[in-house]
Amino acid sequence: MIYFEDMQVGDRASFGSYPVTRDEVLEFAQKYDPQPFHLSDEAAAQTHFVRLAASGWHTAAMTMAMLVEQMKLRPTASLGAAGIDELRWIRPVFPGDTLRCETELLEKRESEKRPEIGRTRSRMLVFNQQDEPVLSFIANALVARRPHTPD
Repeated sequence: MIYFEDMQVGDRASFGSYPVTRDEVLEFAQKYDPQPFHLSDEAAAQTHFVRLAASGWHTAAMTMAMLVEQMKLRPTASLGAAGIDELRWIRPVFPGDTLRCETELLEKRESEKRPEIGRTRSRMLVFNQQDEPVLSFIANALVARRPHTPD
């Protein structure tokens, strides 16, 4: 288990491989972001996307799926998120793309009110198969501190 104390500013990780499918793009858009350019090639052809594009929110959800899979491989004492900052959709994501993630721990600090918790800020970058960035944000997370064992 990776606890707050195990994390060092500057730590980096690369992980994930998420194939973006047409069916999933359409299903997500129909349910959560039914803008025309997320629903049909014809509508997208009339925009700067030129073809069917995944919702940015879908890209964020795919990123979260990769992050959770990574946490299964490298169990972390995560206590959840405290929000995100600076969310940017850098370039469109299309069916047929394959996404991957890179993170860097930017800062960490102990909670002032809850000594059993640490707070972290990490930059998340998501890339397509051409190593072009498609999404970025700063993740603010809560991480458990190592349990104290009596001597």
